[in-house]
Amino acid sequence: MAKSRRLFAALTGVILSLILFVQTGMVTQAGSDYLEDMRGGVASILNPGSTSTADIVNATAKELNLDLTSQQEEEVMGTLVMANVQNALNVRSEANEEASKVGKLYKDCGGIILERRDGWTKLQSGNIVGWASDEYLLFGEDALALANDVGRMMATINTETLRVRTGPGADTGVLGLLPKGDIVEVLSKDEDGWVCIDYEGEDGYVSEEYVVLDFQIDSGETMEEIKIREAAEAEAKRHVNYGAYTTDADTTLLLAALIQCEAGGESYEGQVAVGAVVMNRVRSGAYPNSIHGVIYASGQFTPALNGKVNALYESGNIKSSCIQAAEEALAGVSNVGDVTHFRRNNGREGIVIGNHVFY
Repeated sequence: MAKSRRLFAALTGVILSLILFVQTGMVTQAGSDYLEDMRGGVASILNPGSTSTADIVNATAKELNLDLTSQQEEEVMGTLVMANVQNALNVRSEANEEASKVGKLYKDCGGIILERRDGWTKLQSGNIVGWASDEYLLFGEDALALANDVGRMMATINTETLRVRTGPGADTGVLGLLPKGDIVEVLSKDEDGWVCIDYEGEDGYVSEEYVVLDFQIDSGETMEEIKIREAAEAEAKRHVNYGAYTTDADTTLLLAALIQCEAGGESYEGQVAVGAVVMNRVRSGAYPNSIHGVIYASGQFTPALNGKVNALYESGNIKSSCIQAAEEALAGVSNVGDVTHFRRNNGREGIVIGNHVFY
């Protein structure tokens, strides 16, 4: 519950800051150039520091214990929207089924409400600004509950080199070092100014003074972005044969690098499970249909987002167990069924393997 409250407060801060921007006149109309620059309201946090909005988000996301008034709570409830679909939802240029498609929202994607009328909602998610049917959206408490469930609090390192400690204190041991700009998942926040992070599968601690906290929710894609992604995937795509997935050595090593970044310190069973999640996504209509596309999908795997996967792949220093786990996953082996998500075990329902829960 404590983690849920922290995520709710951080998300609330993000939304309130965006509401304030609208109310003070910095956004004068839906679909303006400024809205396009904002890159999706809540979803803009996926790229900390990349847009002007990130500065506002960073400032508010640090305040993790907001004392909200009833009016502020109502504003939050009326601003966030989440997709309520198993695969994808079309976003259109106008509020009717015949209008042209401007983008798609996928399962667990979110955005900001711009306007509502006649059973349709104009929203912004990523670079998308368009209309979606209310039938496939969640609002209010339902939207916030889903956002808290699928969103993640992330920390971006804002000092040249940051020591990761074994405990919440400067006198504890050092687990390792993180470079400036690195992004890690936040597990909890200590009242004494220390943040517990996921450091290569272990609990590590960093001083809040040297990180920027952001709450991430995945965003949708414009039709142009989809075309670009699909073209890149077609270039990298290999033959899919139902259970097994035939691929080249480079793609196998790419999957192995992701497995090592996400579960290098876990048991072999945990490593296979991570590979299985990737392959389940490849076979699912809700995700890109190539290994490369799944691994580098926006906001999905932090090590791919922060460059760790690339660095490990290029170094060639991949554990033999991770390569073997990748080969098993490619051959159709799954010890977690057809699930498509995993995260550090936070008590949620699912298949628990080591420090991860798969769901």
